[in-house]
Formats: sequence, structure tokens, C-alpha cells
Amino acid sequence: MGYVAIKGGTAAIEASIARLAYERTKGGTVLDVDRVLGGMRALIDQVMSESSLYSEEVAAICIKQAEGSPEEAVFTMRAFRSTLPRKHYSNVVESDSMRVERRISATFKDIPGGQILGASYDYVHRLVDFAMSEETDQSATEWLTAWHDATSGTPSATASAEPGRLPKVLDYLRDRGLMKRVEVDHTEPKDVTKEALSFPTSRSERLQVLTRGQTGTVTSLGYASLRGYGPLLHPTVAELRVGYLPITIADPFVDEADGTDDEDAYYIGEVKVTEVESVVPVAAPRGEGRSEIEFDIGYGICLGQNETKAIAMSLLDQCLQHPDPAFPTHDEEFVLLHIDSVEATGFISHLKLPHYVTFQSNLDSVRRSRNSKQASLADRDVDLPPAPGGGV
Repeated sequence: MGYVAIKGGTAAIEASIARLAYERTKGGTVLDVDRVLGGMRALIDQVMSESSLYSEEVAAICIKQAEGSPEEAVFTMRAFRSTLPRKHYSNVVESDSMRVERRISATFKDIPGGQILGASYDYVHRLVDFAMSEETDQSATEWLTAWHDATSGTPSATASAEPGRLPKVLDYLRDRGLMKRVEVDHTEPKDVTKEALSFPTSRSERLQVLTRGQTGTVTSLGYASLRGYGPLLHPTVAELRVGYLPITIADPFVDEADGTDDEDAYYIGEVKVTEVESVVPVAAPRGEGRSEIEFDIGYGICLGQNETKAIAMSLLDQCLQHPDPAFPTHDEEFVLLHIDSVEATGFISHLKLPHYVTFQSNLDSVRRSRNSKQASLADRDVDLPPAPGGGV
């Protein structure tokens, strides 16, 4: 229920829009879209994830247009997304085929295929680097040249593993009988962008809403589940991957009724994603008042490199697989209806719009109530403050 309609004088609205353009350009400089692409990777990834649209260039334009406001950029990008035709549905992607740039596990130090730290802020000191104020295009080019020279002939820090070469940590646990195997679910997923969300939801709907949820809200609710607002025991990240997934579509010249062959699929590109599989210990009842700990799985995936969000998503996914009205993070209506950036921003922002009639109605009710009370207390010589507006 997003509120976006605006009523008012046309001239005043146009003047407001012009003032907005003035505020963006009053410094005499404009932000180059290429510089947004080159220097705001994290913000671009966040906006693409919350918009459910993988386009770094469009995200950069929306960020520039919104003066860096993520919520406004997401709103604009989602509006653009709604105008795009949907010509094809991609084939199912197996994450084993990911071209990995970063891969870590918190469950084991030595995992099959090894850990790949990749690019991450996890290992920096988080001290203000004032030298960046002096950074120039030339200095960046010189640094890159020196870096390439230093890494030539050695495994490059940017080199990705070949697709399919890195086994999943969860498969390692299953092979050793430490976790149950699950059957592949071929149920056709629902599309929350084309069908209104109704409760109870399917897991495909929950995962879609979570992956396009507002990053801060998803993170906060995931954090809440750890702090006691859910019976979640301490989870562990079995595997976190950042990399590129190949996207293919079925041969458009072959009738689906005749069957399609994966070898005839058309490769149309790849998308960068963050995937997280979390292992959650749960107490499983064993009868006679006994229980034992076994492992459950939470899953998170989102566009771009959004590690904290993907981890929080995996926690909420596990929570919502076990509904419990006693805990807000296990209530799918509470979670899914409050994490959408556009919905939340729209509803909160609509409070700024004119509510003259509604407020006057409330004011009249207050006046009538106050006047009625004054009349009933008049015989007891009890004075009350005058009604709002002097009773007029």
C-alpha cells in the first residue's frame, strides 16, 4: 500500500522540483555516473538487491538522481523495472556453477577447495583513511599498475575458481551423516512481483521477499532473532560465497512441448550474487520428554556482494520455516510485511502529505468531547482549559 500520489498547485510542485535540482547542482559540479559505478560498488549492490533488478548502470543513474539516498534510488529503480517486458524465464541455476571470487566457512578451518578471502571489509582496521582526500585518477592508475606487476606470474587476487570446482560444505556434512539429505523440490515458484502476497506463504515467496527486503531491516530482524526474540540457537555460517552465476534461457525457437535440451540453451550473461548457507542447531523431540540437537539449514541469496544481508536472510529463512506466534521473527506476516523498502518508505512518507480533512475531523471530535465534558462539570464549578482553537 504505497502512497505516492501528490495533490497541490502545479506551479508550487514544479518550483519544488526545480529547487531539488538546484540543491543537487548548486556546488557547480555533478556526479559522473561512471564514477558512481567505479567507486560505489556496495551501494550499487544494495540498490540492485532491493530493486530486484540486476543493472549496475541503471542503479548508478538512480543513485545519482536520488543524491545517494538508497530508499529513493530503490523506489525509482523499481518503478523503472515495472515498465520492462518479461520476454523469457531463465533456466534453473545451480549455485555449484558459480564463478567464485570469495568463499569462506565458519564451521571448518579446512574445507574442500579451501577458503578464499577475496575482497572484504572484514579484515580492515576501520580507521579513517584521510589520504583518500588526496586520491586522484592518476594515483589510482599507478597503484593498479604496481599491483598488476606484483601479482603477475602468481595466482592473482582477482582470479576466480573455475565453475563447479568448489564442493559445497553442506555436502561434506551430509556425506558424513551429520545432516539429513533433502530431495530437490521442483514446485513452480510463485512470483511476488506478479501475484499479491497471501498468507500462509510458500518458501519461494518468502525467499523472494527477503532477498528484496530493505537491507537494514532484514539485518535488524536477523539480529533480533539472535537476541532472544526467537528460539534460535547460535547459528554458524557453513558457507558464504560471492561470485557470478551463469544465466541461460531455453532455445526460443524450440517448442516447449517438444522438450528442450540444456546443451541448446542460450547463455545470456552472468549475475554477481552472495549466497549463504547457515547451519542452525535445533532441539529435536525424541519422545518421553527427551530431545537431542540436530542441524537445520537457513538459506540466503541476494544480488551483488551483500554479505550481512544474506546471512541475516538465512537466519530469517530458518525462523519462518518454523512458525511460532510467540516470537515475532517467526511470524511471517510480521516479518514479510515490514521489510519492504518501498512499502515502508511510502507509508511513512505519506504522513507528510495533506491530511487537512482527516485532522479537522479529529479536531472537531476533540472539541465536541471537551465541550460536552465542560457542560457536564459546570454544576461542580470545575474549570477546564479552553477547547483547541478557542472552541470556534
